[in-house]
Amino acid sequence: MPHHILVADDDPHIREVICFALEKAGMKTQAVADGAAALQAIGRRAPDLVVLDIGMPEMDGLEVCRRLRQRSDVPVLFLSARDEEIDRVLGLEMGGDDYVTKPFSPRELVARVNVILRRARPAPAEPADDRQFTHGKLALAPASHAASFDGKALALTGIEFSILKGFLARPTHVLDRDMVMASAYAGKVHVADRTVDSHIRNIRAKLAALGCLDVIETVHGVGFRLGRCG
Repeated sequence: MPHHILVADDDPHIREVICFALEKAGMKTQAVADGAAALQAIGRRAPDLVVLDIGMPEMDGLEVCRRLRQRSDVPVLFLSARDEEIDRVLGLEMGGDDYVTKPFSPRELVARVNVILRRARPAPAEPADDRQFTHGKLALAPASHAASFDGKALALTGIEFSILKGFLARPTHVLDRDMVMASAYAGKVHVADRTVDSHIRNIRAKLAALGCLDVIETVHGVGFRLGRCG
């Protein structure tokens, strides 16, 4: 069954370009022109992914994502006409999975959508990973997508879970950004450094809220490594 993608952008030309590219790639699309319509469409039928413009009038994409995350973990790919870091960081910290800056290549957008969909819905032929990873007080169970710190449940997005699993699988290694994102993204799709940093920042914040202040350490000029998690 083809994936159902909701496209929310106030520019009719951009909506048309995105929908054409996604449909050419074998997906079904629905297009809306504003944030309120996007939330209504999601309420009527949950899509497999939302392509969400940040700069829509009245209700922007960040507010749409904020409200959406209160009831759904559907993957979100942000679009932004502005190239400021704040758009990228805020979008990802609110639960976005990736972003594309306008003007963009339709082929790149389709590739990023496919990467997110593969991560959100692993191929059924893949055997379940029934290993449990533990490090200090941190524990991950991939088969049930469960994470905890010191016995307290830890809510992670799919990408955050995969990144943390990558660290736990190699607890003594220093990982550069390419290695970190290889844990989270299938396929050879370029992911900006800011995207990597935002995901790491989110993981740190979620663990800090549970009392873990050293989950991922920065090795300046090299990358990141797993902390003591004590």
